[in-house]
Amino acid sequence: MHGPEPLGWLMTGLCAVVGGYCLVAMCRGAPRHRQPAGLQALMGLGMAAMAVPAADAAPPPAVFAVLFGAAVVWAAALRLTGARHQTHHGLEAAAMVYMSLAMPAAGGHHHGTEAGGVPVLTGLLLAYFAGYALASARHLLPAPAPDQAPPGPALSHEVGAACRLALALAMFTMLLTL
Repeated sequence: MHGPEPLGWLMTGLCAVVGGYCLVAMCRGAPRHRQPAGLQALMGLGMAAMAVPAADAAPPPAVFAVLFGAAVVWAAALRLTGARHQTHHGLEAAAMVYMSLAMPAAGGHHHGTEAGGVPVLTGLLLAYFAGYALASARHLLPAPAPDQAPPGPALSHEVGAACRLALALAMFTMLLTL
């Protein structure tokens, strides 16, 4: 990430916590929820690794491109099975591939792109993730009749929505630094 160092460490921590939570949810969840939770864990932990400010310790951008490219394929396969949120995760992974390929340009090695990426594409991705964050934030509002719903599934749904919101905001922030 090419922003201020404290922001990079905050992004690393947030994404690592989300990825870790999803990893635990994958191990403890019902079999039908393991694949989507695993994909979200991969996204969170991969974003955390990409946000680390210590650029010398980071793997080459091609490693991130391959990792998130595999996540795009995984999200597409899950989407074909009817899993929810996989279209978003696929777009999120594709945006990470784009950012990993644009990172060298942002660091001063311009390879045919301007300002670390294609401004129109970066703008479209910023608009999508801002809209997604605003739309998904409504899932965190309290339900109108909480006594009618059991607390377990509602809490799980709210935590999942919070994880997706956190990753969308992290993605938005990372795109701003391109």
